[in-house]
Amino acid sequence: MRRFLASLAVTACLAAPAFAAPEVGDVAPQFQADGFLGGDAFHFDLAEALSEGPVVMYFFPAAFTGGCNIEAALFAESAAEFTAAGATLIGLTAGNTDRLSEFSEAHCASAFPVAAVDRETVSAYSVGLMMRPGWTNRTSYVIAADGEIAFKHTDNNPNEHVTLTLAALHALAPDAGAAPAE
Repeated sequence: MRRFLASLAVTACLAAPAFAAPEVGDVAPQFQADGFLGGDAFHFDLAEALSEGPVVMYFFPAAFTGGCNIEAALFAESAAEFTAAGATLIGLTAGNTDRLSEFSEAHCASAFPVAAVDRETVSAYSVGLMMRPGWTNRTSYVIAADGEIAFKHTDNNPNEHVTLTLAALHALAPDAGAAPAE
């Protein structure tokens, strides 16, 4: 019986898909998502956004939750800096997506879009929140215009994401040296 259970466990491990989170230096998985900008419907296509320059995207657990409200407000306060650096900024979530229109106005201050991501995107970026299935964790990415991930930061505390992504974005400039990695 032990031998059977051991072989069953090994088989299960080998058969389970291994989804590794994309890291700095990897090519960012492509995706599209629908959402809102200032309460108006918005469609996001990563490939299209990258054709215009770098993309700063941050995954957040759910609209209208404490840390996510703070993080959205912080990104909204700095949205002009991201634009001035030539980047597209977008917030992404799988949680409370039915409230994104309202959230885009109330906490994003209509300064940048927020969009609902599907299971495939959550899986591709490995951002599922373990303790709350159906929600995403708090991970920020800076993706260079060539599609390569230049920066990644995962931390449940929303306070550092803006500062760190702006620094990484500025580091993409040809004379700024290498982007920070985390």
